[in-house]
Amino acid sequence: MSERVQAALRERLEDLFGAGTRVARAALLGGGASMEAWAVDAETPRGPLPLLLRRAAGGRIYREALSLAQEFRVLQAAWEAGVLVPRPYRHFPDVAGREAFLMERLPGETVGRRIVQKPELAEARAALPAQMAEQLARIHALDRARLDFLPGARDEAPLQRSLDALEAQLDAASEPHPAIELGLLRLRRDLPRDGRRSVCHGDFRVGNLLVGPAGLTGVLDWEFAHVGDPREDLAWPLVRAWRFGREQLRLGGLAQPDAFLDRYAELTGLRVSLEELRVFELLGNVRWAIGALTQARRHLSGEERSVELAVLGRLAAEVEHELLSLLGEGGA
Repeated sequence: MSERVQAALRERLEDLFGAGTRVARAALLGGGASMEAWAVDAETPRGPLPLLLRRAAGGRIYREALSLAQEFRVLQAAWEAGVLVPRPYRHFPDVAGREAFLMERLPGETVGRRIVQKPELAEARAALPAQMAEQLARIHALDRARLDFLPGARDEAPLQRSLDALEAQLDAASEPHPAIELGLLRLRRDLPRDGRRSVCHGDFRVGNLLVGPAGLTGVLDWEFAHVGDPREDLAWPLVRAWRFGREQLRLGGLAQPDAFLDRYAELTGLRVSLEELRVFELLGNVRWAIGALTQARRHLSGEERSVELAVLGRLAAEVEHELLSLLGEGGA
């Protein structure tokens, strides 16, 4: 952490936790393409405190991503509703020139490939499907009226609005992507219009979940929260990109989805079949393909030179291949 950022953070920590609070250690965590995440060990008058600073990094995967101020408000609502999230402390309009917020740093692993492969997390993998369902049930029960600033909150047809936004974002890439365009056409035809609406996390998957030896310890990264169809969140962890090499296990490389869907149905009364989720899995792949392309353009345009962003361009091609497979399974 630069001296400038550390000095700015120290001032804000003293305001929060009392005079004499200092930053004992700060380390930038890897993996964020649109946000910085700093692990901060603070020494406060009441003792050591593990914190995480989430700070803007200049890029957005999707046009409708929340600002950090809005994300903080969602995190507050989730915390108060008993969702397993880090305790939110405060939003800062400016930390050395960028928006940020501070929250508790929970223990656990976030790297997807390690979660699905580490032998010492075998017990966690067995517990995760039911635990994931339990947290999604709580998220989908959040009060929409309190979060009326979310994308989709004021729309009669949030799924159709979401498709409009994705199509505009794809058009901005200024290059042809027939597989994605075919996916959008299919979604225009087949997405349900039955009016199911809830607060959705928007990126609920392995990689955004903190996992310890006994299973889930926290749900992270709320910047894509919106009001939409709860089946969007149920299908998102089925997207092939989140299986981390364990392709045969459709639920994030952890297991088959049956226990996950059964537990969700038990808690919410909404029973959803895998067949019903197929079109939402297609939607998830279209979203991720467009998101990956958008991030890759940041590198290719010279806006931000980054190997990580460049790699996302290759991942977009892999997702396009998956789109063609899904479209083929669904008929011409």
